[in-house]
Amino acid sequence: MRWLYGGSGTPLREFLHVDDLADAVVFLLENYSDLEHANVGNGKEVSIKELAELVKDVVGLKRELEHVNVGNGKEVSIKELAELVKEVVGFKGELVWDTSKPDGTPRKLMDSSKISGLGWTPRISLRDGLVVTYKWYVENYGKQ
Repeated sequence: MRWLYGGSGTPLREFLHVDDLADAVVFLLENYSDLEHANVGNGKEVSIKELAELVKDVVGLKRELEHVNVGNGKEVSIKELAELVKEVVGFKGELVWDTSKPDGTPRKLMDSSKISGLGWTPRISLRDGLVVTYKWYVENYGKQ
């Protein structure tokens, strides 16, 4: 068997553990009041190939597997997602779209210098996040 990936694996992405995101949101609520948005990130890029190798290592794969796409099979635009989040959380404000910015980019690393400049840094590395998440999954669903 093989673990088969589409593409070259070279596109770069930035990953942030959900606990760091939650910590950053609380940090911003307590320390930031400007109207300008502040991106949250760790400032580290990982190639899709590196991520696949890391996942393989974390889950202890000793053999290659066929690829399986994971998702719900439904597409949603960023606008639809934002509207849904607005509805779910009961946000009464206005969503504003800056159409001078492009809709897509081959790189997903954002400028998180603002929150870094305020003194916040993520606590959980990609590897540690994967280890903790996988361990939780195995403990809660792996025995079924």
